[in-house]
Amino acid sequence: MNRIVRKDYLNPEVIRIDVEAPMIARKRKAGQFVVLRTIPTAERFPLTIVDSNAQAGTITLIYQVIGRSTEELAALDVGDGILDVLGPLGHPTDVRKVGTIVAVGGGVGIALLYPIARAMAEAGNRVVSILGARNEGLLILHNEMEGISEKTLLVTDDGSVGRKALVTEPLKEYIDSGEPIDEVIAVGPAIMMKAVVEITKPRDIPTIVSLNPIMVDGTGMCGGCRVTVGGETKFACVDGPEFDGLEVDFDELMHRQQFYKEEEEHSSHYCRLNPHRKA
Repeated sequence: MNRIVRKDYLNPEVIRIDVEAPMIARKRKAGQFVVLRTIPTAERFPLTIVDSNAQAGTITLIYQVIGRSTEELAALDVGDGILDVLGPLGHPTDVRKVGTIVAVGGGVGIALLYPIARAMAEAGNRVVSILGARNEGLLILHNEMEGISEKTLLVTDDGSVGRKALVTEPLKEYIDSGEPIDEVIAVGPAIMMKAVVEITKPRDIPTIVSLNPIMVDGTGMCGGCRVTVGGETKFACVDGPEFDGLEVDFDELMHRQQFYKEEEEHSSHYCRLNPHRKA
């Protein structure tokens, strides 16, 4: 059992937990993830490692409560144990000094972006962050991102904080301003990452995307994270999760994401009807 030692609500939909996992805490690198199973009858699902404390032997995870698995995890409190925590998995971020990096994050994707952007900043890169969400309450970790960024631009769909805009608007303006830019890193919903690539690709700006949001079991066995990259079939969990965004077939990816929507909604509905389900 891996015990939860801290639990905070970043907003009504997003929770941050610290979990005891000493070996993972010592070895994890930016961009990697773990696979969790809360109880013997639960399904396995992946979450990105946002941070770690090797001395305390803990890892930090942030997740949005959107389905049965995350609802079951949200039901656990400080002192409760998670049955399985497997990791660190996935290829680490290729951390290197490239110059100026624009880090674009949308919604809960900002939690995945933060450890990547921080590692790149620590490697000596200049980081400019563009962060967006539906509203102010859902804009997470903006203070942490500001702490590792030279400049931070905030946007919301309703204009409750920052500009009323999508992340692509300030990104295009920044590029068109002639400011130096050597690489873009984008993490968020697939449609957001696609929109970012549609701006950077014609300008031939190297763009890295993290496909963590499309992973299902995190082991490569289910095939749910299958994606075409540069004309070749890849699996986000074992070949990624980070890929050259200019080579990703986002149309195919978003089409496949709709395959299990009905089953996911049914599973979530079942969990709400059975909040005290036991192993």
